Amino acid sequence: MQDKCGIVGAYSHNKSHNISREIYYGLYALQHRGQESAGISAHNGKEMRTYRGMGLVCDVFNNGNIEGLEGNVGIGHVRYSTTGKSQIQNSQPFISKFDMGSIAIAHNGDIINSMELRRELEEEGRKFLSSTDSEVICHLLTKEYSKTQDMVESIKNVSQKLIGSYSLVLLVNDDLMVVRDPIGIKPLSLGEREGTTIVASETVAFDVVGANYVRDVEPGEILVINDEIKSFKIPRNPGTPRAHCMFEYVYFARPDSILDGRVVYNVRKNIGKYLCKEHPVDADVVMPVPDSAITAAIGYSRASGIPYGEGLIKNRYIGRTFIMPTQEERETSVKLKMNPIRSELEGKSIVLVDDSIVRGTTSKSLVKVLREAGVKEIHLRIGSPPIISPCYYGIAMATKKELIAADQAVEEIRKTLGVDSLGYLSIESLVKCIGIEGDNLCLGCLTGDYPTELPANLDEYESCRC
Repeated sequence: MQDKCGIVGAYSHNKSHNISREIYYGLYALQHRGQESAGISAHNGKEMRTYRGMGLVCDVFNNGNIEGLEGNVGIGHVRYSTTGKSQIQNSQPFISKFDMGSIAIAHNGDIINSMELRRELEEEGRKFLSSTDSEVICHLLTKEYSKTQDMVESIKNVSQKLIGSYSLVLLVNDDLMVVRDPIGIKPLSLGEREGTTIVASETVAFDVVGANYVRDVEPGEILVINDEIKSFKIPRNPGTPRAHCMFEYVYFARPDSILDGRVVYNVRKNIGKYLCKEHPVDADVVMPVPDSAITAAIGYSRASGIPYGEGLIKNRYIGRTFIMPTQEERETSVKLKMNPIRSELEGKSIVLVDDSIVRGTTSKSLVKVLREAGVKEIHLRIGSPPIISPCYYGIAMATKKELIAADQAVEEIRKTLGVDSLGYLSIESLVKCIGIEGDNLCLGCLTGDYPTELPANLDEYESCRC
């Protein structure tokens, strides 16, 4: 699985300060959220300049070369595609001219009804340069502004048309504007440092530049940031729930981030603790599938009293998950990413902790690697409940027919993977670990009950998610 994008926005009250360096380092801290492309837009008081490129942040900006992006206000973006192909035309920020001047937009999330909205805009004669839903938002905003002549009102009006998830940073001339969707699916936080205001998908972007975490941007909140910060609210339909993405806590966010007031590290440690309560086992050692399950494995170890150890070493220089045409090549890709330490595994009974199982192909290949290394018993513990439905809000997850838990019971999955026992965290325990009431979490991929309406033509929608 991959999450779609990380965003950063920053405004310095010192007009001579070049904010692009803070944005660059913030994007670097959010690199785990997207590795396909990166971009920065900055405004120097006279004009807006943008640079985008394919690849990692350090490659796109040549290890910190931000020449030509001077300005005291700007936005940045790292991308992993869920709608729109991996190509430069789909990289962000998007830039457009409109009545008021120039607008740049960076988006984290997925607009479910984007194809319908795009068709309407194309019928009106609007031209698209990309195949992403983020450009649809840009067109809608400029169209609405031509009617209202007020960007805040335009954002409110456009939000009523969008179905899905969106955290946005907008550079409207030399104003920074920030938007979080009314149900708060994607995270967005506010920080500050010495006359500089920063917003980012995760608080780790603040840590790297020495900024302090102030608070989360509220669901349905619009911030206008210039010499002061003004807050506005998107009208919310009565009964509309909050729906924070549970997978941010389980997998996507860095463990050193704070999301909606919760320290992700503590959530994952509690996941391990509750996994031990629900699925205890007598074993020699607790081991994680690195890196995302390390904290949960520590929690399991402490709760059980079973020693924590490393049995798999991850090659951190492997980028995106390989998509190999043959089974032999797929197994080779797993060995490239994870290499077993035979001396720590041979003859041992292990508790193997992972964050989730999606298709099951990687887990099955990993189990084979461990068996070949001489492991006696493998007790697999999963830090999320079974994933039975796709995500439509910005996570590049398999379609339902590819999800191993969609049509198999736990015992069937255990046999398929070849482990001695298999235990998933329950939904009830997951809710307790996160510390947010279940009604305020998006659990759609676990229950099939989604917080928004779904697209009328799911087949067409899924065909464009690439």
